[in-house]
Amino acid sequence: MKKRLLGIVALLSLCYGCSGAGYLPYAPHALDPAQIEALVSQASQTNGVPEGLVHAVLMAESAGDPSAISTAGAQGLMQLMPGTASGCGIGNAFDPQQNVQCGASYLHELLSRYHNDATLAVAAYNAGPGAVDKYHGVPPYSETQAYVVRVISAYRSY
Repeated sequence: MKKRLLGIVALLSLCYGCSGAGYLPYAPHALDPAQIEALVSQASQTNGVPEGLVHAVLMAESAGDPSAISTAGAQGLMQLMPGTASGCGIGNAFDPQQNVQCGASYLHELLSRYHNDATLAVAAYNAGPGAVDKYHGVPPYSETQAYVVRVISAYRSY
């Protein structure tokens, strides 16, 4: 019972401060958990990124809602900015498979850039690599700092 309660708390903490309007995990617009797992598994294998990291970012970004749009214009499950989506060569950022593949590819690039430091890669996913480079670490933005804690915590408990 205690472990189940901790799992629920972890899921709810993923939702707090999501990129968007605070979606609940697996809300009515969200994909089925099995569909999300299949997309994450395929993308992580293709891009050489830990499955738990892709899953944690996806849930923090969209809570599994493929139609999510942030106030900054990020789109889909992995909340891709239009420039990132076009850099991946995808035609539809709302297509779940294309979106997760592109997000995992971007995570792979960030992990390579930051020598497999997941904390810095996640910070760059949220705030941009320029901000991480400028501050030589996680930028002093409260949103980014909270995001990094949420994602890394979910990644470690995956």
